[in-house]
Amino acid sequence: MNVKITYFLDVVSSWCYWAEPAWTELKARYTGRVEFNWKIAQMPAGAYPVSKAQAEWFYRRSGTMMRSPFMLNAGWFEPGLKQYTAPNLVTEAARDFGVTDDLVRLAIAHAGEREGKKVGRWDVAADVAVKAAKLNRAKLLARAKSSDVAARVRKSSAEFDALQINQRPAFVMENAIGDRAVFSGMVRIEPLAAAMEALLADQAAYDSWKAHVGNPPVK
Repeated sequence: MNVKITYFLDVVSSWCYWAEPAWTELKARYTGRVEFNWKIAQMPAGAYPVSKAQAEWFYRRSGTMMRSPFMLNAGWFEPGLKQYTAPNLVTEAARDFGVTDDLVRLAIAHAGEREGKKVGRWDVAADVAVKAAKLNRAKLLARAKSSDVAARVRKSSAEFDALQINQRPAFVMENAIGDRAVFSGMVRIEPLAAAMEALLADQAAYDSWKAHVGNPPVK
């Protein structure tokens, strides 16, 4: 496949939660034509709510903007926890046990954002992942706390930072001819699908040209 999309996310980001229907729709429309991947972009400590009340204010705002029939649950918030690394590291670690799809990260996001579970705690995040994907709890936790997994999350987060954007979700679409579209903070399908159609059309045009003409002359 000559077209790919990378979705940068933080597992407990509410806007990433709201973006999931668009991600699901993109996969439904373009599976088999586009390579899909997601990467963790760990939020810095300053990007998280400073209180449960503040988180609830954010949820009222985003829920209203998304016309949601329900409000997200801020019960996951813990006053003494500055950065929520456990849900991201557990999600990343699950890759090493064959869970490369959306299963674990969606389960943890649902547990936190809808059920208010304390997914910032290692044991809670691991329990959710184990239940969702039938994984070995001890092995998953050991892997999630390993330096290798932490290094991978630092690397993918640095990739996000290198895009010089600061809003999650972020989507990076690319084709083989150098077209690239970067969306920061977008959660609706319409602009994402429009960009994807453009990248696919340009790629198809170049593929057709190459089939008819071949590579350009070197002299």
